[in-house]
Amino acid sequence: MSNMKKKATPSVSWSLSLLDWYYRVRRTMPWRDDPHPYAVWISEIMLQQTRVSTVIPYFENFMRQFPTVEVLARSDQQMVLKAWEGLGYYSRARNLHRCAQQIVEAFRGKVPDTYEALLTLPGIGPYCGAAIASIAFGKAVPAVDGNVLRVGARFFGLDSDITKVSTRVEIFERLQKPIEISKDPSGFNQGMIELGATLCAPKNPICSECPLQKGCIARKTSRTAELPVKKKKVPTPHYEVGIGIIWNPRQKILLAQRREDQMLGGLWEFPGGKQRGKESLEETVKRKVRESTGVEVSVGTKMHVVNHVFTHFSIRVHAYLCQLDAGKAKALEYTDVRWVKPEEISLYPLPAVDKKIWGLIQPPC
Repeated sequence: MSNMKKKATPSVSWSLSLLDWYYRVRRTMPWRDDPHPYAVWISEIMLQQTRVSTVIPYFENFMRQFPTVEVLARSDQQMVLKAWEGLGYYSRARNLHRCAQQIVEAFRGKVPDTYEALLTLPGIGPYCGAAIASIAFGKAVPAVDGNVLRVGARFFGLDSDITKVSTRVEIFERLQKPIEISKDPSGFNQGMIELGATLCAPKNPICSECPLQKGCIARKTSRTAELPVKKKKVPTPHYEVGIGIIWNPRQKILLAQRREDQMLGGLWEFPGGKQRGKESLEETVKRKVRESTGVEVSVGTKMHVVNHVFTHFSIRVHAYLCQLDAGKAKALEYTDVRWVKPEEISLYPLPAVDKKIWGLIQPPC
């Protein structure tokens, strides 16, 4: 790539400079070593809002468990969620499973090779569709993620808010001709993403090493600290949550499965919920356990307190040791409820908070 001629228009010059830089410095990643469509698709779903270093071990384990789209499609969703456990944003895993089934049914087990067809599948939006189409099939479709929005806004000197769809569309359109001219859509898109992830950081970008520095409007106008423009985040709500580690006389613990239409849908948790008004956390546990499972409990010792931050809110979870007093457990606000032996809890896919709490608890003999 580095021996290609770099003449003609500025757009040719900067796109080829990008490619030359990318192939010299690109990081090693398992899906880059063998970019077949299935691996590219899985990696792109995992990489959404997640760091590469976090994704790599999950990707490698996932590919061992589900080596083909057919294996993934016929696997139980609980197996998929368990393999995803700790990676977060669990709707990605549920959509991945549904997507595999649709690929098998509608595309004979082959990941579609066009941007338009990819967009018809569950969990695949414009960025992911473009990434798969370009990296796996060489289609000239710009992949515009958060990194590319930042690089594009600075390079083109855009004052528009990058959280707006119109800005995303503008950057997509401005990149269309350069990606076509590059003759290497995979390298172009990965180069733009790599540039945003390594040099063109949100703060203190390393402009001296950037392959696009000569044409960058933000650098020329000394505005790298001002761009991109992004609306300020509103304060995130915080909730106090009480949950019960509920034991029955047979020394089993109650687990409840969250509904598919809920956040963390399909995962299993210790019953409980948000504190309401002036009630104590112990009262919260009794109320939420009764409302969601139909059982009455005695709330005992507070076992642990765990803080957790989601994208749009934060929680502090107070876990209480509880004993079953009366009632038969029912899935009133859940998909399912089960009394589980302590040694079997680790077999269930749990949210990060519940997994952490269980790891801290030493079950009574």
